[in-house]
Amino acid sequence: MKVRDITTLIEAYAPPAYQESYDNCGIQVGNQNDEVTGVLIALDATEAIVEEAISRGCNMVVTHHPLIFGGLKRLTGANYVERVVKMAIKNDICIYAAHTNMDNVKNGVNAKIAEKLGLTNVRILAPKDNLLYKLYTYAPLADASRVREALFAAGAGHISQYSECSFNSNGVGTFRGAADTNPTIGEAGGEREGVQETKIEVILSVHQRQAVLQALKNNHPYEEVAYELIALTNAATDIGAGMVGELPLPISETEALQLIKDKMQAECIRHTSLLGKPVRKIAVCGGSGSFLLRNAINAGADMFVTADYKYHQFFDAEQKIIIADIGHYESEQYTSEIFHAILTKKYPNFAILLSNLSTNPVKYFC
Repeated sequence: MKVRDITTLIEAYAPPAYQESYDNCGIQVGNQNDEVTGVLIALDATEAIVEEAISRGCNMVVTHHPLIFGGLKRLTGANYVERVVKMAIKNDICIYAAHTNMDNVKNGVNAKIAEKLGLTNVRILAPKDNLLYKLYTYAPLADASRVREALFAAGAGHISQYSECSFNSNGVGTFRGAADTNPTIGEAGGEREGVQETKIEVILSVHQRQAVLQALKNNHPYEEVAYELIALTNAATDIGAGMVGELPLPISETEALQLIKDKMQAECIRHTSLLGKPVRKIAVCGGSGSFLLRNAINAGADMFVTADYKYHQFFDAEQKIIIADIGHYESEQYTSEIFHAILTKKYPNFAILLSNLSTNPVKYFC
């Protein structure tokens, strides 16, 4: 097995196209053609994690947080990033990260938090736009079904929980081939042809563009395939930041905080004033989620579970919602379970191990 076999599986689940502009997902150290002896999964890549990988016979580390965010100008060991890179290179350890792309997919980091809290009726809190295309293409009536099925097989036609979605209309297409063409219908250099065709319209995501267009060209009978690919501003309802869902039954605010503390293994929770109301709807965002507060309020959430709130940001709740800051590590610690499930489903007999270490740099005196 090679590194690319591991990364291909993860990126099919959380496409790199969904990472934020500031992020640095992908291979941090190593090469996609390197052979893999074992995979260690952790939240962060630290010196202790690389040492654990070596001791457990793993030469690939998969993390949620990237080791390298900015460019490295030198490798002197002056900080932990440089030391980890040096150690990884010296011991032939590959380091790979899937960060905000795993945050933004529907079954990613925030879905795992919702699962741990027992939330139902979950949905993306802030769906992203500019991630969709509309494809229009035209095929002879007899070939339309084959072309359409090929587009579906390549991933086109998904709208939220619905698949194989398309719109089809019939009309007449015309063309006249030059002398050096090889037309499916008519003759090269002949008269203008009129063909009964089906116009096929499907939606596809940004990361599916190459595969869908290749499927179209591979399965279309024409030498020159006519199509239009239009970028849409529609929000992709299954891609975006945060999630919101409901508890099975309303509970008190203190019960909700205790539930979150227990399920997320948080040593303590920083929170805004209690409002004296039952809690049913909860919004969540793994990591630094203060940018989603307005979305949580607009969604009617009673409580917003996230991390990294600064002092003055707590005032923004304005008695409309309870902010519950459980800590960055605590909010994302279960992300390792997602990676583990993805990889063991495909490779159940391969060494894919969860780290035994906590990489949380924050300690509490309670």
